[in-house]
Amino acid sequence: MMNTHDANVYRRTLTSGTISVTRHKGVAALESLFDIAERRNPKRAFLFVSKVLGRHIPVSPAIMRSVFRQLSELFPEDLPGPVLFIGMAETAVGLGAGVFDEMRERVSDPVYLTSTRHPVDAELLCEFKEAHSHATDHLLYLPADPEMRRRVQQAQTVVLIDDEATTGNTFINLLAALRNDGGLTSLRQVVTVTLTDWSRDALVAGCPLPVHPLSLVSGQWSWEPVPDAPVPVMPQVNVTATGTFAPSSKQTWGRLGMMKPAADLAPDVTVQAGEKILVLGTGEFVWEPFLLAERLEAMGAEVKYSSTTRSPIATGFAIQSALSFTDNYGLGIPNFVYNVAHQSFDRILLCAETPAESIDALLLTGLKNVADCVEIITYE
Repeated sequence: MMNTHDANVYRRTLTSGTISVTRHKGVAALESLFDIAERRNPKRAFLFVSKVLGRHIPVSPAIMRSVFRQLSELFPEDLPGPVLFIGMAETAVGLGAGVFDEMRERVSDPVYLTSTRHPVDAELLCEFKEAHSHATDHLLYLPADPEMRRRVQQAQTVVLIDDEATTGNTFINLLAALRNDGGLTSLRQVVTVTLTDWSRDALVAGCPLPVHPLSLVSGQWSWEPVPDAPVPVMPQVNVTATGTFAPSSKQTWGRLGMMKPAADLAPDVTVQAGEKILVLGTGEFVWEPFLLAERLEAMGAEVKYSSTTRSPIATGFAIQSALSFTDNYGLGIPNFVYNVAHQSFDRILLCAETPAESIDALLLTGLKNVADCVEIITYE
């Protein structure tokens, strides 16, 4: 049940309690940006499910690009460079890359990094915790490329990007790790970028550096739990490790730094005008698949973009359908595709940074129930 008193209030009653959101700033309609779902996570019972992110709800690449642009228009002028952009794994890896893509010609010496839960053979910059998450541990690596490494180590501005902020604690943890463990002593200011910010400027209050918080909407939330509500059981997804299938050595999109998009995934794929296509990224490998989806949309196909995730969410509310399978890194952890199984497509392009044999047959079976053609595209 949702009860909205006015355009600035969003309320959703879940089985374990009621979440209320009040908008203070921003003009975007709340219901156009997100819905609420129930986490299968005893630490926090609710989840803001973005309608524009391309992660839990399939969305047009054009809508995603428009959001990147809207966020870029909020940036202050004359940020001191180098400017280090950081996207948060796994949910905001693509959002971070999109914001970076819109900003990279507007700032001096830009570089993009993503946090990751998949260790690679590189020098660790720092690690930090996302306490409320289903997977708490994040790693950040230094780029091997000398110029990208210089931009990271000499960064004067850091831009921290996540899909939403509920408390601001993850940003606080990351910034402390960058300065104390990563040795980024040249940092002079911080920009935080979120689609929705409910943290009530917690980072501004707790940060020793000047902070510019940017979001499409901001405000506050409150949670009224139902007494004695059942505590959900969370699948074991808090794994930061190397699996049977290593990520591709072709690290162009952020885990080891990016200065401009490669845009080289599946260049030979073509489409028919009006063809109904779902491009599906996997885990943290979402930026290159998004660029592929954007290209196919420009060619005249009817394209939706989404991604697999390790985030355990109950069906109902924002989640109309779910496919469950095992991850493609060989870690043996549950992965999910949400809001796809109840739809239909002519073609699904499943994009992975691991070999084709890493894809669980359960996922392929589920996807073949909603599309005549399912193709695996690997980035090698």
